[in-house]
Amino acid sequence: MRFQEAIKICLNKYIDFDGRASRAEYWYFFFFMLLAVTAAQFVGDNISAVVAIGLALPHISVEIRRLHDINKSGWWIILKLIPIANLLLLYWLIIRGDSKINTFGSPSNDPLHEVS
Repeated sequence: MRFQEAIKICLNKYIDFDGRASRAEYWYFFFFMLLAVTAAQFVGDNISAVVAIGLALPHISVEIRRLHDINKSGWWIILKLIPIANLLLLYWLIIRGDSKINTFGSPSNDPLHEVS
């Protein structure tokens, strides 16, 4: 999956919490979000806040789909509220997804989606 494809998929699935997202899809969108908020910061704080709020929902959506890729419920995102538990969530976002069908569907069509 290329950078542009990941951004397009995440913005098209703005509030779609079903299915799975590969590591590439999640991390490319995360990087895009950082770039967009940083660029907006140069324009002004208010613009940066609007961009961050506008991208928050698709970020949460792709993060939940990423958890689905490792066969975890999206409710595990609540770990963000516990500072030390963020390390566990980060680990889950980094590890390889399931290569076979799991509770949340089949693996991504991405040819770079990891298989074990």
